[in-house]
Amino acid sequence: MGTTERAGRKEWIALGVLALPLLLVSMDVSVLYFAVPFISADLGVSATEQLWIFDIYGFVLAGLLITMGSLGDRIGRRRLLVFGAIGFGLASVAAAYAQSPEQLIAARAVLGIGGATLMPSTLALIRNMFHDPAQRSKAIAFWSAVMMGGITLGPVLGGFLLEHFWWGSVFLINTPAMVLLLVLAPMLLPEFKTPRAGRFDLIGSVLSLAAVLPVIWGIKELAANGASALPVVSIVAGLVFGVLFVQRQRTAAYPMLDLSMFRNRAFSGSLAANTIGTLALVGNAVFLTQYLQLVHGLSPFKAALWSLAPSILVGGAAPLATVLAGKMDRAYVIGGAFVLAATGYGVLTQLDADSSLAVPLTGAGLLAAGLVMVMSLVTEAVVGSVAPERAGSASAVMETCSEFGGALGIAILGSIGTAAYRADLPSDLPSDVADPVREGLPAATAAAAHLPADVADTILTTARHAFTHSMNVVSLVGCLLLLTTALAATLTLRGTTPQHPTPTDPATPTPTPDPISTPELHLTA
Repeated sequence: MGTTERAGRKEWIALGVLALPLLLVSMDVSVLYFAVPFISADLGVSATEQLWIFDIYGFVLAGLLITMGSLGDRIGRRRLLVFGAIGFGLASVAAAYAQSPEQLIAARAVLGIGGATLMPSTLALIRNMFHDPAQRSKAIAFWSAVMMGGITLGPVLGGFLLEHFWWGSVFLINTPAMVLLLVLAPMLLPEFKTPRAGRFDLIGSVLSLAAVLPVIWGIKELAANGASALPVVSIVAGLVFGVLFVQRQRTAAYPMLDLSMFRNRAFSGSLAANTIGTLALVGNAVFLTQYLQLVHGLSPFKAALWSLAPSILVGGAAPLATVLAGKMDRAYVIGGAFVLAATGYGVLTQLDADSSLAVPLTGAGLLAAGLVMVMSLVTEAVVGSVAPERAGSASAVMETCSEFGGALGIAILGSIGTAAYRADLPSDLPSDVADPVREGLPAATAAAAHLPADVADTILTTARHAFTHSMNVVSLVGCLLLLTTALAATLTLRGTTPQHPTPTDPATPTPTPDPISTPELHLTA
């Protein structure tokens, strides 16, 4: 049986150590936003190479999450975390001093490998350190807040560094934190691996990579360039490999994933809620960034600073969710959080080109606060609904769903926004600027820079109004999606408050002995 031993001071300090890699991995998603023009000027990056510099990190990370989660269950989660930290730190140095686009792309790929080891390891170790459900809920609320904080702080920190240092500094900030992690991890973090896990399933690992990568790439290509044969074929191929992966997990002697986890409503329902929450959050971020910069005319750095304003609401969201979930069925809290997020989208339906900054920032704050509450609770549900020896693979599945959610947010909401933008444009645009204006607001802004002032003003006004109209449409769709999800999540997750799952292996697993452990560190699974 699982224990209900309460965590002590050492575990809470260790949680702060786990925040280091999580903060950096989440920051690395967005820290490049401002650096690309500097990198392009220095290395002579082409448009295609620029896309790969951006995307290779997320592609590799998404493709390897399940593999690394399973590997950590077998070789030890702390050990995998340390290996990942070494790789992440070295790759950061290589990226900072890259002399060509190819070197930078390769370094970003290695960063993705490191990120794939770090993210599921941090969450799985929380499951091992915090056996008491109430304490675990607080720890995961902190984990969720750190992850969101990293994504938010990435552009701000990147902008600050680029004002004072060269572009490589946005990568070098990773190195000191990783060195600190290597020093503190052996002293404060427990080791845990699944006994009798069997040999690593290499075939399953290849199949998971072949399933995830083509689907993620295909979705992003459809979002960026519209419908074409190659992305569709890629998605279909990925789905075929996904079927083969599932079949492999059913028949393998030592599968990477225990498919019985998905029969648990708390697990599968929470994964679905997390995917939709990420879809809604990322889909809005794409539009909000453009609105602040291209409609309100803020510089990228000022836009990033203003985007911190919603964190006032977000900061207390995860702890509030934990408190409320302790007083009532968490399904109602999750449903209410989705309604709160839908209210944020509702505010954004009232946005126009002349709105004050208070309107988009309030809408974004309500949306983010509601979705952080959702993600905190569903993360705890995913981790708490499985036995400790399954925490690594369960965490990896959840992170993979988040990657899919982000890609779908850009693809689905982005496509809806593009269609609404073009539908709102007048049909009598000047022929010399019609194509760039129809392409989108960034292209319209670039084209207007080369026109006479009066013509440019007309073009920009038209494009900005069409863009805010597209945001209204996307926000309405997002609002309806979140309200529907609120109802579905409440009905699906009602009565699934996590108990103490028993181990699924024949013998009760015990963690690998930690020679530095102290009596107050309880590690019995």
